[in-house]
Amino acid sequence: MMQTYAISPLGMFFCLLLLLIPMSLSYYLKLRFVRSTIVSTLRMLIQLGLVGIFLTVVFEINNSFLNILWVMIMVIVASHSVLKNAELKISSLILPLIISFTTTNILILLYFNSFVIGLGNVFEARYFIPIGGMVLGNSLRANIVAINDFCNEIQRNENRYLYHLSLGAEKNEALIPYLRKSVRNALKPTLANIATIGIVFLPGMMTGQILGGASPLIAIEYQVAIMIAIYVATMMNVVLGIVLLMNRGFDDYGMFKKSILRPQE
Repeated sequence: MMQTYAISPLGMFFCLLLLLIPMSLSYYLKLRFVRSTIVSTLRMLIQLGLVGIFLTVVFEINNSFLNILWVMIMVIVASHSVLKNAELKISSLILPLIISFTTTNILILLYFNSFVIGLGNVFEARYFIPIGGMVLGNSLRANIVAINDFCNEIQRNENRYLYHLSLGAEKNEALIPYLRKSVRNALKPTLANIATIGIVFLPGMMTGQILGGASPLIAIEYQVAIMIAIYVATMMNVVLGIVLLMNRGFDDYGMFKKSILRPQE
């Protein structure tokens, strides 16, 4: 097996020096990204440092209950992040969204570990947690785009939507065109990644495995499998997320509940 080179503290320092480039450009162009760049980088370093320590312990213990608990924590944080970034009231939709995320992601994870990889223990920490994180992370971004787009389209085309209702259309019938548009917009980046993978860019999982000493062919197999899993989970999460909003975000008369929107600061 090929040697994996560890990044020394000096090497990490040189890596952090690269941030001077975007920070200088931000200062020169008055983009106001200097402070957010520093804060975001510090948060990343602290969070990843703590996660690295925690996962080292979790991998050694490799307890199925603990592994599921960690994925559930990721689901809760992801659900909170989706609603926060979509500017929706968290208390109104957080529980149904957690249920939606949990159902779709756990099902995909169990299927992936059982039938694709063929693990004896489907809750194996080294597979269950990292793959769950990749699937959930991609679903999170797509959900933010989809729910944001759906809410904006409904408000932007409120008269047209009400016109369809006045003609006798059922609520779900009138909302389907907006669902289709939002799902398409949310899934375009994922499909673009699938279409250009290997030619335009080498994704993180494949690169990580190659750097870790795995054969490029094995890395490719895993990357193809994980991209399909991400696409399927993202599609399920996005559709369920909007269906959830269609059920919880409208009253009995089909009117959009603007009360679920967070007030602008």
